[in-house]
Amino acid sequence: MAGRAAATAILALGASYVILKQLKYRGRKDRSRLLLKDTMRLPRFVEPRRYDIELMPNLDTCKFDGKVAVRLEIVDKTNHIVLNAADLNIYEKSVSLRTSATRQVVWPTRIELVKDDEILILTFEEILPLGDALLSMDFQGTLNDQMKGFYRSVYTVGGVKKNMATTQFEPADARRCFPCWDEPAYKATFKLTVHVPLDRVVLSNMPVASEAVIGPKKSVFFEESPKMSTYLVAVVVGEFDFIETETEDGKLVRVYTEVGKKEQGRFALDVALKTLPFYTKYFGTAYPLPKLDMIAIPDFAAGAMENYGLVTYREATLLIDEVHSTAANKQRVAVVVAHELAHMWFGNLVTMEWWTHLWLNEGFATWVSYLAVDYLFPEWRIWTQFVDQTVEAFRLDGLVESHPIEVEVGHVREIDEIFDAISYKKGASIIRMLQTYLTPDVFQKGLSEYIKRFAYKNAATGDLWSVLSEVSGEPVGELMNSWTSQKGFPVISAKVHGKATFVELKQSQFLSSGVDGKGEWVVPVTVAVGSYKISGSYLVRGKISTIELPASSSESSDGENEAPSWIKLNVGQTGFYRVQYDEDLAKRLRSAIASGSIEATDRFGILEDTYALSAACKQPLNVLLSLMEVYKNESDYTVLSCLIDVSYRVQQVVNDALPAAVPDTKKFICSLFQTAAKKLGWDPIPGESHLDAMLRGEVLSALISSGDEEAIAEAKHRFHTYLNDRKTSLFPADIRVAGYKAVIQGVKASDRSDYDSLLTLYRESDLSQEKNRILGTIAASTDPVMVREALDFLLSPEVRSQDSIWILSGIGLEGRDASWTWLSENWDTIWGRYGDTVSLIARFISRIVSQFSSYEKADEIEAFFTKNSYPAIDRTVSQSIERVRIMAQWVKHVHQESDVTDLVKKLAAGGKASPETGE
Repeated sequence: MAGRAAATAILALGASYVILKQLKYRGRKDRSRLLLKDTMRLPRFVEPRRYDIELMPNLDTCKFDGKVAVRLEIVDKTNHIVLNAADLNIYEKSVSLRTSATRQVVWPTRIELVKDDEILILTFEEILPLGDALLSMDFQGTLNDQMKGFYRSVYTVGGVKKNMATTQFEPADARRCFPCWDEPAYKATFKLTVHVPLDRVVLSNMPVASEAVIGPKKSVFFEESPKMSTYLVAVVVGEFDFIETETEDGKLVRVYTEVGKKEQGRFALDVALKTLPFYTKYFGTAYPLPKLDMIAIPDFAAGAMENYGLVTYREATLLIDEVHSTAANKQRVAVVVAHELAHMWFGNLVTMEWWTHLWLNEGFATWVSYLAVDYLFPEWRIWTQFVDQTVEAFRLDGLVESHPIEVEVGHVREIDEIFDAISYKKGASIIRMLQTYLTPDVFQKGLSEYIKRFAYKNAATGDLWSVLSEVSGEPVGELMNSWTSQKGFPVISAKVHGKATFVELKQSQFLSSGVDGKGEWVVPVTVAVGSYKISGSYLVRGKISTIELPASSSESSDGENEAPSWIKLNVGQTGFYRVQYDEDLAKRLRSAIASGSIEATDRFGILEDTYALSAACKQPLNVLLSLMEVYKNESDYTVLSCLIDVSYRVQQVVNDALPAAVPDTKKFICSLFQTAAKKLGWDPIPGESHLDAMLRGEVLSALISSGDEEAIAEAKHRFHTYLNDRKTSLFPADIRVAGYKAVIQGVKASDRSDYDSLLTLYRESDLSQEKNRILGTIAASTDPVMVREALDFLLSPEVRSQDSIWILSGIGLEGRDASWTWLSENWDTIWGRYGDTVSLIARFISRIVSQFSSYEKADEIEAFFTKNSYPAIDRTVSQSIERVRIMAQWVKHVHQESDVTDLVKKLAAGGKASPETGE
């Protein structure tokens, strides 16, 4: 933050755009210096203290009128007030300022709305006196259909479609609802009044203080909020049902739904009821608001949004149908609810100072959500599943086109692209790494102190490190700055040194391209040696280090040093780094996995790291295939999920590099899942675990994708039984994706009956999760004509905008050319519909582009986006093209491995890799 000194230096800011024209400044960077140095942030010579806001939405015309009166403090001499406004018509005659010093009302001599930079500049004739002032103005806006700002969503009551009004202000769209200082550091209190028809429910951050009926309308007055940032303000207007309960300390908790769906909110309500007191105890600070509302919004771009006291969700992340929702749906709802409620402390009570520190919000909420869900549902073993978060972060952060956790953000247009796996998943992963290093008790004590110290204030990353250092006595800043200030992560190469007493560690930056990067980190390395009871922890600095193993681990009964049975680095996968073992250590780990000596999270890590090294051409594909064979009898949900994911990727590289080996590869992959498939079966088993329920559908889908004829036939039988009898028990929700995939894979344009049947099921269902399952499979046909038809359906009015991306997830290798042709031919239409929602358009690009694996296709895609790109998607385009080139390199490398075909044939026939070589 530049602060008041910088503000003094730009007293004439209000005339900046006149000056800009006179001096012919070129480019946004020059223009930005007229605000704050190198950014488009607002100057701080005027600061808001309290907003009084009136909103009058018209749900028929989708327009709204508004009034705002902002209590200000003028802290530096100026004759200009600069704030944010976008897509609003400001009634110029209504704009006035009354200062406490003179008690006089003054009007601006010039009002300038700068559309490109979403800035409203008010110029006054005289220098404004320091102290309190009241700025008032009236305005009008549109309830847009872009799922941002103050927008409309469509719902159905009694078969009649109606409009609701709702808000989504993060990151910088409060300015589309009312003129404001729309940056997180400008905290203020808010008092809202909303005028609506009598039959509508109105919700906001705070409880209703009073209502007044005026003819066919009512005015709803809300209590004043505590200090908070503009992006957390929320208003929802519509017709809703709700269920409610109270926490043990008397906080009212409600779940609102469309009329007729309130019982689907019961599970989320129970999760919230138990999560709030858990966080109160963990953070050492009570939930500060008198109530908490959670509401399902039919049209919603994000998964959920943590508005203070009024959390908004997609229906699929809040509602659970006991018959048609899966175990995975239930887990997803629990994790999302826990994530959003964590924000009530980490984000809302203590708020990042600027979007550069977004990870303080999202990384911590992601990590804490797992802490809460583990407390609520210990049988889910959610921390074992946390490794999925780390892997998703690895796959983005292994790109040259990644970015640091703390990324400089100048213009608001740059913000949307950092709501990604780096801010959320890498952020959560390094927090877990730090917690492990400091110990959970010390880490909790530090977080509690941080929350108390910065409550109702703003903070930066350094503030958190400072508190944690103070509490722990450890140099947290020194340890963590290398993880937040630079992109990427290390791979630690391990080699036994000497007589197995020492292990030599080499650190280098891991890049998925296989090139060694230049990054260097302070790495908390953990190691287990032949037993989880024999372990050590080390801080590794520099490129090469040598660590001494625990003494008892390498000593025989006669006192001689001998090689331990196995050595595993990154115990429990709590560190954000990959590990590459030398041949001897890798062989010992394979044997330990086969004998059942390695725990699930470490089995996961060994497999995932080996895959990544193979894909980066750091190890032969044969090493990966030989390791996969060891997992044939695997039963853990998380490990099998990883094996399934790796199998899909192996099929792709073999398909493109060695087409003749595809049948044997598929046969081998099917063999990996036969043990699990036989154990799980097709039908739910009374008393089975939550994890087995989730695993069943994934294993069956893997078999079907790999061409297992028996599984495909059974899936089709159960699907057609369900078509004839919707109440059959043969087609439970957990296996429906497998069933839908089985029938769609074989659909041809010449026989599309099963495709049409699936669309009928889509149209019958009013459950968002079931609709998404169907959308996620209808593009899985091997017929390009049917793939295009599914993609055309994506653009139809029958698919809500936020759900369109589900169709992209079902596209297989056979459909990638058709999908790219479709995207390039329909780009103008797609951009026109989704371009204002960066997260959606980014998914279109990454999902379709990243399936390719040739240099020629990478060049073609790059040429297309050179002509058709926009700044908001530049990073996504670059990352997607980089992935194509990385895959092309792997295909080329595998094509040159002449022995892959022979090994796959051997494994497909039930043979084993050589225990000596792993090949």
